[in-house]
Amino acid sequence: MTLTTKHFGIDIPKIGFGTWRLKEETAQMCVAKAIEAGYRMIDTAQAYENEKHVGRGIADAQLPREDLWVTTKVWMSDFNDGDLQASVEKSVERLGTDYCDLILMHWPNADVPLEETLGAMNEVRERGLTRNIGVSNFNSEQLAEAVKLSKAPILTNQVEYHPFINQTPILEAAHALGTSITAYSPLAQGKVFDDKVLKEIGEKYGKSPAQVTVRWFVQQPGVIAIPRSSSPDHLAQNNDIHDFELTPQEMGRITALNAEDQRLINPSWAPDWDKAA
Repeated sequence: MTLTTKHFGIDIPKIGFGTWRLKEETAQMCVAKAIEAGYRMIDTAQAYENEKHVGRGIADAQLPREDLWVTTKVWMSDFNDGDLQASVEKSVERLGTDYCDLILMHWPNADVPLEETLGAMNEVRERGLTRNIGVSNFNSEQLAEAVKLSKAPILTNQVEYHPFINQTPILEAAHALGTSITAYSPLAQGKVFDDKVLKEIGEKYGKSPAQVTVRWFVQQPGVIAIPRSSSPDHLAQNNDIHDFELTPQEMGRITALNAEDQRLINPSWAPDWDKAA
């Protein structure tokens, strides 16, 4: 069962398998196991240095190419026109998938004009190297600018999003622009497992805090989540969320956890993040 969200007429799986920090044979094994467990989106990046093994895992799963959504991201050092196209060619070659379903700009880069990078992104789409384009780690102002400058739709903005961070401004901006939000580190790098609210709700349904969290994402309009695990059992459990539904009250209790507003990923090159009111 593949739950989807539709943007610009395109159906996008609401749950994907993230591969950050998964290396070599572990990445290969986990990707194959994730597809076996029902994931229909695989997310990687040039910076993860695992595209080749992610591609091998995809090949091992032997799923028809059209049944799988493959996302990768271009690193900031390749944002210039010409460099970007060459880097995407290499990514597609490493993945062995003929094309990507989605290519993202991994972070904003003030040193290269956004118009130039988006022009190159649109070109790789026109050449068939990717079906769609998007961004990652953009604040709401940058997202609006990208939407304005791009000929093709900006399909998603991939950002840190979990129950303990308040991402209301970027969620509202994405909804207003018609685009989606993809949540990375959706399990807060394991922090969800110790939360009392998530444990309590999970006990009611016989589910883990991670499963409750993924379900919380699924029930939010226009939001995609890409949990990661190096354990075949855990990654399968994270996608086993189709047999229960959270009540509006439970959704609200989980959302209220964002009062902590804990950001886990904030490198020196990060933009000025939106501040929640």
